[in-house]
Amino acid sequence: MPISSEHAGRRYPASAPYEVSRAKIAEFAAALGDDNPAYSGDQPVAPPTFAAIIAAQAWEALFGDAELGLALHRTMHGDQQFDFHRPLVPGDQVVAQLGIERVRNRGNLDMVTIVVELTVEGEPVCSARSTLIHTREEAA
Repeated sequence: MPISSEHAGRRYPASAPYEVSRAKIAEFAAALGDDNPAYSGDQPVAPPTFAAIIAAQAWEALFGDAELGLALHRTMHGDQQFDFHRPLVPGDQVVAQLGIERVRNRGNLDMVTIVVELTVEGEPVCSARSTLIHTREEAA
């Protein structure tokens, strides 16, 4: 059965911890071309979009769920929102857990809203909400 509104509310196991480091923050800021001093020095914070790296790792569970029939190569990332409780900092061991918030089916399109909760030692750090637009394979 392809993904449907019946799958809203499904949650997947948490990912393995991702360790935030000064080097990873610096590499990410450099890739963005962002020389904000907050992203360097002895006590840097990660750029807000750094959370997307960790959240995307949780997507493996969604695309690995054979029941849903989703394929990454037929998926477009339509929207992204972050709700931060605090910035990510070096030393954080971030765990990501994905849940399906909403599914809408229109013709051959599936519009799937997912929320990835990022936590450190069980405390919420960020919620990353994405809307994915998926095209189903045509029936033979």
